[in-house]
Amino acid sequence: MNTLTRRRFLTLSGVTAAGALAFGATRVNWDDLMSAAADNPLDPNQGVLVVVTLYGGNDGLNTVVPAEDRAYQDARPDLAYQPDEVLGLGEGLGLNPGMNGLKQLWDERGLAIVRGVGYAQPDHSHFRSMAIWQTASPRTSVPSGWLGRWLDETAGDDPLRALSVEPLLPPLLAGERTAAASFPLNGLKLPSGPLGDAFSALGRTSDGEEQWQARVARSIADVRHTATTLTGSPTGGQIPSDDPDEQRDKGSSAGGGGALGAQLDVVARLIEAGAPCRVYSASLGGFDTHSDERATQQRLLSELDGALTPFVRRVGKRATVLVYSEFGRRVRANASDGTDHGTAGPVFLLGANVQGGFHGAQPSLTDLDDGDLKQTTDFRDVYATVLDRVLGTEPGRVLGDHAGQVDGLFT
Repeated sequence: MNTLTRRRFLTLSGVTAAGALAFGATRVNWDDLMSAAADNPLDPNQGVLVVVTLYGGNDGLNTVVPAEDRAYQDARPDLAYQPDEVLGLGEGLGLNPGMNGLKQLWDERGLAIVRGVGYAQPDHSHFRSMAIWQTASPRTSVPSGWLGRWLDETAGDDPLRALSVEPLLPPLLAGERTAAASFPLNGLKLPSGPLGDAFSALGRTSDGEEQWQARVARSIADVRHTATTLTGSPTGGQIPSDDPDEQRDKGSSAGGGGALGAQLDVVARLIEAGAPCRVYSASLGGFDTHSDERATQQRLLSELDGALTPFVRRVGKRATVLVYSEFGRRVRANASDGTDHGTAGPVFLLGANVQGGFHGAQPSLTDLDDGDLKQTTDFRDVYATVLDRVLGTEPGRVLGDHAGQVDGLFT
């Protein structure tokens, strides 16, 4: 892996960093990752950031629920949660009932909720709003993602400073000169039958093996576990496809995929192995809940909860998780028991290094902007804080003239 520089990677593929988004030019395999972990392990004192994107526009008001607010109940007579249904957080707010694990992390001060996060002059388009969040440029279009610019500034020729485990490399990881590596999980398939049994046997270590033999065996065992996870084991975060009652197409029109638990399992394994990646990207789609929102969103939030909670406990102080969506939803429910595209919403940060609790002001449900919440926290303040406190980078090198941060977000 030492010879696999970013320049060589892109030169051999014949595309630029922007082209890598479409053609997967930065794709790596498990052997590349394990070799890099062995040859160039990450300094355990360096922070790792895991970004989880919720595609579709997650309804923040039914995630961090102002159940005791009369205006919330009046605006959503059939969609609102009652105070006794939510997981109480204080200040009249509660988590969605599908998020029991995150409630436990909250009680342990391992979950920070930044309220009212958005940008000025919001755009209700999925694609424009997601572009704004991923480039950190609300006013003008730019050709690079915010973490892509971090790579431009800090990565040099290292192709594995950031890694996407999503089906496609997201724009947030594409810089003007560099782009993150990609390890798409949907391409990982192993043989079955006698050949598969023989492959599994190669992953079993034996007494007296040389160091390199043992390393190969561990790598094979990891590949086998990862592939098993992706084909529907209970830890994979997937819903069995033969469930006739589940309508998994609802809310799915705005991109993203499932199997978040599988994505984060791979990320945890790479962190544990010492892979040199400092940034990882994962995603969950389906949050475009224009109809029948309550059941769809609660199912998705349960999947999010079931993936995040064990991941955070597993990696401990080694990683910080940032969870965001491109916008929240309108305050008032529509006629289809759903909500339409809105503006500001909550951002979650999780990990042993965050200062758990509420950060930022709760948006008013009566002082609205044409039916939408008014932002109380600029999303770039969150990014700047993460760049500074997790990645150890001067935010101005990535975010230009933006100087704000969220005070007290980290211990």
